[in-house]
Amino acid sequence: MSSLDPKKRFDVKQGLKVNIVLKQDQRSGNLTQGIVKNILTNSPTHPHGIKVRLTSGDVGRVQEILN
Repeated sequence: MSSLDPKKRFDVKQGLKVNIVLKQDQRSGNLTQGIVKNILTNSPTHPHGIKVRLTSGDVGRVQEILN
């Protein structure tokens, strides 16, 4: 288990490989894997995960930090 917390902005960095949940997948819980391009959440923490944009252009909340 990684010690990085997907709910803490400090632990989410550009270039990290992450699993995010897209807005339309929040009910199904489907995860999308990708590399963080931008961090969109301004607050230091968020209960549902830090919102990011992936290099693919997908936007969602980080559920897992993979590397």
